[in-house]
Amino acid sequence: MSETLGRPPWMTSPQTTAVLDALEAAGGPDCARFVGGCVRNTLISAAVDDLDIATTLTPVQVTEALTAAGLRVVPSGFEHGTVTAISQGRPYEITTLRRDVVTDGRRAVVAFTDDWAQDARRRDFTLNALYAQRDGTVFDPTGHGVADARAGRIVFVGEPEQRLREDYLRILRFFRFMAWYGKGAPDPAGLAACAALKDQVKTLAAERISKELLKLLAADDPRPAVRLMAESGVLAVVLPGATNLARFEVLVEIESEQLFETDPALRLAALLPDDQLAAGKLAAVLRLSNADRDRIVAALAPTPALKSWMSPREIRRAVYHAGLPAFRDRAKLGWAAAERSAVTPQWRGMIALAEGWTAPAFPITGEDVVKAGVPRGPMVGQVLRELEDWWVDHDFIDDPMSAVEKLKSVAQGMAF
Repeated sequence: MSETLGRPPWMTSPQTTAVLDALEAAGGPDCARFVGGCVRNTLISAAVDDLDIATTLTPVQVTEALTAAGLRVVPSGFEHGTVTAISQGRPYEITTLRRDVVTDGRRAVVAFTDDWAQDARRRDFTLNALYAQRDGTVFDPTGHGVADARAGRIVFVGEPEQRLREDYLRILRFFRFMAWYGKGAPDPAGLAACAALKDQVKTLAAERISKELLKLLAADDPRPAVRLMAESGVLAVVLPGATNLARFEVLVEIESEQLFETDPALRLAALLPDDQLAAGKLAAVLRLSNADRDRIVAALAPTPALKSWMSPREIRRAVYHAGLPAFRDRAKLGWAAAERSAVTPQWRGMIALAEGWTAPAFPITGEDVVKAGVPRGPMVGQVLRELEDWWVDHDFIDDPMSAVEKLKSVAQGMAF
């Protein structure tokens, strides 16, 4: 009996129907099948985000068919057989069936084909080499994809080392798919091949590495996969100097227990040593976004030191100086590094207090300082800094007159 997906909503939506109708008008029935993640995730009752389609049509034919149907076309990977259709705002990545002609571990020269089995043989894992017609009928050319998807087995199509030599990014993809879909022990042959070829990760573009790493860390529980990376030596290649595996594991546990949002950037920070300079250099090597780089560096700042027994006044001062996002990140890292059984309520309370407090605006301006008799120039900034330190030390005193009187006393005591 043939496996079937049924007719899930993503398959029968008006957007999907428009794309398939356009392709079949050019290539006939069964010229296009859903492939990869949407098929796999529907089989295992997981959420479907991306809709990928494989087709016997060439990229030129796909482009002509979509254009004739009034759909927008983006040549997202034309030389490798991929175009993206935009149907009522939803993207569909459409790729011509293909086989590898030449590969070097980073890029491939491909030739188009009309052989579905040949296309399947060049895919990475059996659970990704799955296709489905628009009526829901599933095609499993390797003969193992459906069973492996349901069992959570991440198994390379064919010989693992050959698959990796075609694209060394598959080393990281092996661990990423273990994090998202794996169950139980890893495939021994696949893990051994990843360990043997781990140094080839260095040949990949930094952007590809960081994108795959952050996807891995975004899984609900990436701890077993990251442990495997460490044991196989892959983690040391990707993150030289990553020394806080224990802190990372506790952070993931805290996020789960406390219902915090899954946070791949903070999880990456947790893996790194408490060294802002080293973290900044690693972020540059990985070509992380400026936002992720700045956040990770701020999370690893040594001051102000956060302790679980801080008073509300000390917490407010730390939030004011660090900013709420950095304070929250540093509190979570501190929590993850602590003896949690004793201090969980304190750390949770610190974060709650910080999130419930809005830092007031400093009540004194540069013009106020000038009016108090301080001449314009560097001295104004010096006075402002001294006044702000006083105001923070007095727990952001909400008394404008006290601030004005303090300004007067500071101004009178300075030699101009």
